[in-house]
Amino acid sequence: MKLGLLDILKVAGFDPNLPTKLVRHQDSRFDMLELRQDGALFDLYQSYQGKPVFDKAKQIISFYGLPGTSAGFYGVYEVLGRTPASEGPVLPVGLTWSQGAQFCYKLERMSRFDYFRDRVVIDWGKGAINWVQWLDIKNDKEVLEILASGRKLPPFTDYLGFSLKHDQLKDLFGNEAAHQDWKTSLSGVSGIYLIVAEKSGNMYVGAAYGVDGIWGRWRNYAKSGHGDNVELEKLMKSDSSYPAAFRFSVLQILPKSTTANKAIEWEKLYKLKLGTRATGLNLN
Repeated sequence: MKLGLLDILKVAGFDPNLPTKLVRHQDSRFDMLELRQDGALFDLYQSYQGKPVFDKAKQIISFYGLPGTSAGFYGVYEVLGRTPASEGPVLPVGLTWSQGAQFCYKLERMSRFDYFRDRVVIDWGKGAINWVQWLDIKNDKEVLEILASGRKLPPFTDYLGFSLKHDQLKDLFGNEAAHQDWKTSLSGVSGIYLIVAEKSGNMYVGAAYGVDGIWGRWRNYAKSGHGDNVELEKLMKSDSSYPAAFRFSVLQILPKSTTANKAIEWEKLYKLKLGTRATGLNLN
């Protein structure tokens, strides 16, 4: 027997008889992972719309796009009305969501559903391009997976498809059991990784190899911030914005069997390509 979305949400008191729209957010213009980590930013992002898509709805159920037609649950919101976009909240510097928007909706998150955030994954269906749909209680969305409690990050999808701030890295290692998909993926490969000091844009290229692969190397960064790298440690001592302003990503994955010498050869190539010895944070 298939488990449906409504089967899950009803546990927390969801009323399916109210006019409800399902929303699947997927926007290549913005870092959706970072938005999801900051609930206030995500809420602000979805409140601005170019069309009156939430009119006639009393509540919306928000998801974010995952590979294929799957979607991760984010929250349930009550729709309290809308104003012209020009009268909406002022966006933080550098954010442009309101450009081209006509409406700003007042959406109030229902906190009793937060327990399911980043845990429930559904099949959106073949019409993934239809990012806003009316809830059909006769044709419920199938639940594909319910992930462990205590999660902070969405399901792992692709080695080259993410970029984590240091706080997000700490979340991974703060509850490894809840992020088993991340642990399995990152410990299963060696690789070349990049750390960006966001305030200056300076970069550090590193190589991860050995028993626990990238996961094992990044565990040190999660704990100390600098991972015993001299320049990163020096930067942390001189600027209190770090390690919070460090951003981690994977440049290339390598087989787990890759030798240390071969991984270091790849590391040297990326240092050369990115110039991290000349102007970045690599000493050699």
